[in-house]
Amino acid sequence: MKDGKKLFCFPFLFSLASVGCLLALKGESTNAQLRVQAAIEASDFHPLFNGKTFSGWEGDTTNSFRIAEDAIVGGNLQNKIPRNEFLATTRCFTNFILRAECKLLGPCNAGIQFRTQRIPNHHEVTGFQADMSVEKDGGYWGKLYDESRRNRILGVSENHAQMLERLKADDWNQYEIRCEGPRIQLFLNGVRTLDYTEIDPAIPQFGIIAVQIHAGPPSEAWYRTISIAELP
Repeated sequence: MKDGKKLFCFPFLFSLASVGCLLALKGESTNAQLRVQAAIEASDFHPLFNGKTFSGWEGDTTNSFRIAEDAIVGGNLQNKIPRNEFLATTRCFTNFILRAECKLLGPCNAGIQFRTQRIPNHHEVTGFQADMSVEKDGGYWGKLYDESRRNRILGVSENHAQMLERLKADDWNQYEIRCEGPRIQLFLNGVRTLDYTEIDPAIPQFGIIAVQIHAGPPSEAWYRTISIAELP
């Protein structure tokens, strides 16, 4: 009977210790979330594009990208887009909130790359893309694509009907990209469209930011008021 009590008590004590550890871990996680939320609320946004020059950016500014009306414009409505092109920042970012206003003209496909790398000696990049395209059902707006890596849509779209109600065809829409460690969230015109957590530890959590014009028929992708707030 005495031995039986020991066998009973030890698992019980271990269970209490386990609960204590779990509560501590939960507390640390909650505190970390609170710190991030406080940082988000106090975020100081800085412009990545000044609306006048390509300072801080690199890419094909001769044929593929130009500046018009304080915006970066990829492609044109007169000529076919021969291949994917990307205008990229000259520095990398890790955890951040990125906001940009975007507009598509013509049968366009485009996107905002982030946590991305240039492929050496190539016009392509590899990394995450906040996707967008022109279709009546919303196309790729609000979706996360893995460019030149897994080459597929990642995660599950959220709040699609609400997003469609706010999506403005042939006009400006605000994309917000939020990266916190492995977690990526996308918002379109204030509606969260995706909440994705990357589980592959080999996928980089840092990289350049770039805007895309996709190969295809004559089209234009416009980007303006691009700003970023870096998070801890």
